[in-house]
Amino acid sequence: MARFLRLWRRNPLAPWPRDPVEFSKFMEKAIAAIDDAIKKGIIKEYGYFLDGSGYMISEAEAEDSLRTSWQYFPYYEWEIHEIIPYEKGKEILRAIMKAQIEAAKK
Repeated sequence: MARFLRLWRRNPLAPWPRDPVEFSKFMEKAIAAIDDAIKKGIIKEYGYFLDGSGYMISEAEAEDSLRTSWQYFPYYEWEIHEIIPYEKGKEILRAIMKAQIEAAKK
């Protein structure tokens, strides 16, 4: 299972409810979905930025991450990055540097 940093922002062109009561109902459904994903352990961390956008860190297969993001279309736009843990990244970078040094010797 992979970890993802998912940045989100509201799509201002989406058909947002204009009535405050309907908007509140819409947002309560979104909050309930987020709470459920946190409870299930899919979302590890969720937060907001001061500009009204936000982020989440989740664990899922890539296909599930895509599916989850598209559930919120067209209301939110996503930027999704798979996270490679530091130790694994360090291991990969060292292997690449070693291969480059060996190739330069030839």
